[in-house]
Amino acid sequence: MTSTETPFDIFVIGGGINGCGIARDAAGRGYSVYVAEMKDLASGTSSWSTKLVHGGLRYLEHYEFRLVRESLKEREILWAAAPHIIRPLRFVLPHHKGLRPAWLLRLGLFLYDHLGGRKALPPTAVLNMKTDIAGKPLKPLFDKAFEYSDCWVDDARLVALNARSAANHGAVVRTRALVTGAIRENGTWTISVRDEVSGATETIQARAIVNAAGPWVDTVISQVEPKRNARNVRMVQGSHIVVNKLFNHDKCYIFQNSDGRIIFAIPYETDFTLVGTTDKDFVGDPAKAAITPEETDYLCKAVSEYFAKPVTTNDVVWTYSGVRPLFDDGASAAQEATRDYVLRTEGDGETGFLLNIFGGKITTYRRLAESVLTKLETALGPKGPAWTAGVTLPGGDFPITGYDDQVAALMGAYPFLAQRHAKRLVRLYGTDAHVLLGDAPSKDDLGQHFGYDLYEAEVRYLMQHEWVRTPEDLLWRRTKLGLRLTAEEVSTLAAFIDKQSVSHQAAEYPPTLTREATD
Repeated sequence: MTSTETPFDIFVIGGGINGCGIARDAAGRGYSVYVAEMKDLASGTSSWSTKLVHGGLRYLEHYEFRLVRESLKEREILWAAAPHIIRPLRFVLPHHKGLRPAWLLRLGLFLYDHLGGRKALPPTAVLNMKTDIAGKPLKPLFDKAFEYSDCWVDDARLVALNARSAANHGAVVRTRALVTGAIRENGTWTISVRDEVSGATETIQARAIVNAAGPWVDTVISQVEPKRNARNVRMVQGSHIVVNKLFNHDKCYIFQNSDGRIIFAIPYETDFTLVGTTDKDFVGDPAKAAITPEETDYLCKAVSEYFAKPVTTNDVVWTYSGVRPLFDDGASAAQEATRDYVLRTEGDGETGFLLNIFGGKITTYRRLAESVLTKLETALGPKGPAWTAGVTLPGGDFPITGYDDQVAALMGAYPFLAQRHAKRLVRLYGTDAHVLLGDAPSKDDLGQHFGYDLYEAEVRYLMQHEWVRTPEDLLWRRTKLGLRLTAEEVSTLAAFIDKQSVSHQAAEYPPTLTREATD
């Protein structure tokens, strides 16, 4: 067992978007930060979303105006911070005469256009579905549709880049690090951490604990405060299906369903369409959440009401399911439970500070982090000012309209790259794609080929700089190449990762690749 002598200012439990976003903000202000994630970064709720940075059009029906306004304002801030993993999308909402009336949709979209100070994203438009390309894949039942803007995000990469930025600012980020206990003594927390790979244990001292454990937030509360029986979270399962491409344009669809819910159909990884999501209450271990046959049927039937060619379960190539840790506000239906975040604090800087986070959504993670830092400043004393607005994440230091220019620059620097490969690398790594490729003069210099366009150079980069320790980390969270590689290729990749001599220290403390401003 090892232990730290000097207490950290902040110990963050959870390596999802909230935990990593808080760690980044806090480390950039000058606090000493330790992050413990029991599995891989974004291995919980943060990688099972619908992959959107959005205002939440449907939240307007539940009068969550503050949440919608904050979300709308964050869209363009996040887009500017990470234009490689975030891009604008146009959403097509067909007018279904049997459901919400056109006047209500117009009013909602008017508010959506004006609540959040939209600047770079284009406004709402009305489409003639008989002539617009968006009408071609649909049944000839819809005369018009409303088209509005939101953004796509690679959710798991957003988490990894926030962790990278936190580490670049001095935070310690540990994955496969399970918190097994915490004791509050003399104003300081003593936290026990077990490495889930080696079995080694470590004792960390910290002045404050931030509980950002997502679906496990109540479990952590019961662990650090054994006398309490914490029940604050309403777990809601959301499931998605991925099918082969349903349409040949880059717009998305938002469909109204007869049960009052909405379903998205979104272009995904070039050759596929993402369909989701469901909302159902979940009981049990969040790690065991899995799509049910009923959910698959529900999603297929919902989109088949709109598409001319029916979608069946035979079209499904992949599914994923996750649990949203919503604050239990007593809402009667899962889809009505608030998506807003709730912060609860206990103690202070003299007695040992504990801050628990409930709910939240990817779009507002940066603002949530600022709210958390406001409370931490009160307990621990202020350090640097808020700084994350206007500062790019690693690899995102190029204009929001500069993706094509970055692809061209990468192909110019590495003429052996196929365009498809260059596009994928820029979309995942932005300007850091040059770091990944290094001084390779040819494709052969990228090392072993594992299938599709995955080479050893990328695997080593992800192991050394993004905490990758298993094939699943790489194939389903840092990339989505799990959709491309065969079982045999995955086996070869697994053997390669197992043989690597990357030390535990190197895996946990990636070197700084980009210099980031904190003022």
